[in-house]
Amino acid sequence: MADFVLIPGMCHGGWCFDALAEQLRQHGHRVHALTLTGLSERADQLTSTVNLDTHIQDVVDVLVTEQIEDAVLVGHSYGGMVVSGVADRVPERVDSLVYLDAVVPDDGDSCWSLVPDEREWYLDVGETGYAVPSLPFFDPRATAHPLASLLQRIRLTGDAGRFRRREYVYATLWDGRSPFASTYQRLREDPTWNGARAGEQAQPHAGCAGRPGEDPAPVPRGAGPPCRSAGADRIRRGRGLPPVSGSPPLTGATNRRSGAPC
Repeated sequence: MADFVLIPGMCHGGWCFDALAEQLRQHGHRVHALTLTGLSERADQLTSTVNLDTHIQDVVDVLVTEQIEDAVLVGHSYGGMVVSGVADRVPERVDSLVYLDAVVPDDGDSCWSLVPDEREWYLDVGETGYAVPSLPFFDPRATAHPLASLLQRIRLTGDAGRFRRREYVYATLWDGRSPFASTYQRLREDPTWNGARAGEQAQPHAGCAGRPGEDPAPVPRGAGPPCRSAGADRIRRGRGLPPVSGSPPLTGATNRRSGAPC
């Protein structure tokens, strides 16, 4: 039995993992699907000071309170930033890392630096100046996301290769080129990831989390399942704007469906 800690992407709550969590529990695992500070049912906690450190501490607090010492950390999209920070801060409580179509930062990286195609969306903060709006095609329960968490640079001091397993699941069913394509290409050449290369699933970006009406992807070896997201063109179309990227998909990728970005 493993302790899975599931961390959602931008604007979403732990509910986006309902189908996946049920699948994992049926296999006898313990599951903690988290909603981070300021999001969804915790939207009343959203302020200009909620940042990446806040979200990392959210997860650390769960690991300490629940006395988890062998966590499988699973991060979807933006959740990859949080997974990396938690693993670096309390490595003694972490067994494995799973990135579901997610950002994989090095020291000093941020979502702003890693996903430049989404900067237009990040800056659409309206009157508050700090609340990045949910997109029209997101689940109705999704809420605004704290801008500071996307701008803050992560600080990593340890060796991420020390963990038993590091899995990356790359979603191929994007509407246009995936913003995680370069990450996938880099990790598939790294023998410390998923044995020899990153995992690849014919899934949309949100499929990994088991969003309503979608089947969750298979659980990766030793960890958890895949997900999906949307690129700059999908974001613009969701707001009634014309596409701008025109980037081709990865060779062999099938882009029949779109999903939600970071």
